[in-house]
Amino acid sequence: MDIQIITGDITSLDVDAIVNAANRTLLGGGGVDGAIHRAAGPRLLQACRAIPEVSPGVRCPTGEARITPGFALTARYVIHTVGPVWQGGDNGEPELLASCHAQSLSLATEYDLDAIAFPAISCGIYGYPPELASRVALRSLRDASEGGPRRVLVCCFSDAMADIWRDALNEA
Repeated sequence: MDIQIITGDITSLDVDAIVNAANRTLLGGGGVDGAIHRAAGPRLLQACRAIPEVSPGVRCPTGEARITPGFALTARYVIHTVGPVWQGGDNGEPELLASCHAQSLSLATEYDLDAIAFPAISCGIYGYPPELASRVALRSLRDASEGGPRRVLVCCFSDAMADIWRDALNEA
C-alpha cells in the first residue's frame, strides 16, 4: 500500500472513496463532514438517513464505519466513520481511532476499491492532538491486511497539519 500525505480539499479528489469524519447521526455537521455533505448534494443526506439506527440517534457508533454512494462527488463512495473525542488519551481514544481506519479499509477492501482518501480524523473539533493521531492512524493503515486499496491518501486541510502527518510517516 502506497501512503501519501497531501494538503487539499478531500471533496475534489479523484479516488474511489473518500472517508468522512462523521458524527454518530451521519446527518452532517461541521468541518470535513459538512463539506462532504455540501459537495455530495442532498442525496447523501437521504442515503445516510436510510442507514438504520443501532440505538436512538446513532447510525454509526464511534470507531465503526458505514458506506454510501458519493453522488455528486468525483469519488464513487463515501465511507463514514466516527472518530473519538479526545479526553486525555486514557479513555480508549487510540483504539477507537485505529478502528476507524481499520474498518474504513475493510469496507474499501469489501468493495474492491483501489484508491481511498482519509482526512485527519478527530484532529479538528474533536480535539485529538495531531502528533498522536497521525501515529495511531498510520500504524493502523500499515497494519492492514493485504488485498485492500493500493493507494491511500491522507488529505490534510492545512500545510501545517500535513507536515505533522509527513513527520509521522517518515518516523515509521
